[in-house]
Amino acid sequence: MVQQVLYRALVSTKWLAESVRTGKLGPSLRVLDASWYSPGTRKARKEYLERHVPGASFFDIEECRNRESPYEMMLPSEAGFADYVGRLGISNDTHVVVYDGDKLGSFYAPRVWWMFRVFGHRTVSVLNGGFRNWLKEGHPVTSEPSHPEPAIFKATLDRSLLKTYEQVLENLESKRFQLVDSRAQGRYLGTDPEPDAVGLDSGHIQGSVNMPFMNFLTEDGFEKSPEELRAMFEAKKVDLAKPLIATCRKGVTACHIALAAYLCGKPDVAIYDGSWFEWFHRAPPETRVSQGKGGKA
Repeated sequence: MVQQVLYRALVSTKWLAESVRTGKLGPSLRVLDASWYSPGTRKARKEYLERHVPGASFFDIEECRNRESPYEMMLPSEAGFADYVGRLGISNDTHVVVYDGDKLGSFYAPRVWWMFRVFGHRTVSVLNGGFRNWLKEGHPVTSEPSHPEPAIFKATLDRSLLKTYEQVLENLESKRFQLVDSRAQGRYLGTDPEPDAVGLDSGHIQGSVNMPFMNFLTEDGFEKSPEELRAMFEAKKVDLAKPLIATCRKGVTACHIALAAYLCGKPDVAIYDGSWFEWFHRAPPETRVSQGKGGKA
């Protein structure tokens, strides 16, 4: 079997600062601010307009999704994604760098990294350390919105990186895939509530293992080393040589599992896009495990 050469999933703040300084941003290199915050907290677009990496465009994850789905943050269609990123000046030849402004260092950026990959785009990276460290290190910012020349992007859905409700349900019987949940332990166990949720109890999918996504990041907001990440998967008895599905509440922080595995040389982690939100509303009660409410979510 030929070892696949993986595109770099992370770029450093120093590398991006040098690219900005030397005028590299343009059709071949685009930067996206993919920040999103819970309603009533920070306002992502407002913060982007106040300050962002020079040349960066705002990637609105609320806009680039399937708005007709009853579930949260579901992928848009191929045509919808292609049109959206094309308007941001991104073609199939563009290296895309994604960051967000979360205090953790990274929250939504890995979701957008995965979205590009699931739509067939290989040259995409996350800014390691995020906007938090960009600011901390004193790199330049601007309030000037970018107006990239629109480009043509052709999206081709890679179904191997995406799992549906039906596939996860079938997997409960076949156990072909390991299933890892990236939410905080209390939400996984069902002892803490799901934030900002009406009619959604916490808990997890039967048979899933818990690896909270925050643990993949250092206290300073950088991704941990591949050696540390491998040890974390091993500690949870997750075999990176075998198929793996990542899940969370709405398919966002699950992408941190895909990114961590990618950094360990495993590029084929699939995301269950509907995640717990869809599972809670569709799955048989006995497949919803919780330590609250009598043991079933």
